[in-house]
Amino acid sequence: MEVLPGPTGRRRWPDDLKARIVAETLQPGARVNEVAARYGLLPNHISVWRSLARRGELALADRDLPAFVPISVQSDAASNDECHRGGAAELRICVGDVTLHVPAGFPAREAAALVAALRASA
Repeated sequence: MEVLPGPTGRRRWPDDLKARIVAETLQPGARVNEVAARYGLLPNHISVWRSLARRGELALADRDLPAFVPISVQSDAASNDECHRGGAAELRICVGDVTLHVPAGFPAREAAALVAALRASA
């Protein structure tokens, strides 16, 4: 009988670790096979995770988000009326009595992160 070192059976990978692994494969010069070997994974697992990230079903690590996003914050109750009028040039996200103004092409994942941060600070 031969004993094989390393994990056996099915493993569960937390989403934050999946995101970090996928982010590693997106670095210039990185190879999926090499990253998979470092983590003891099959390359096809990482390929599936990369597909999930492309579809927005796996959020990549925060270090991939921009450090600064131009927004303006208004905290008067009148700004809630603006949520119902929106123009094509910007997106208005209303949470309570606060309205975030972001460019129309702003990524949905990042807008969701802004809203979550705003709700957490309230």
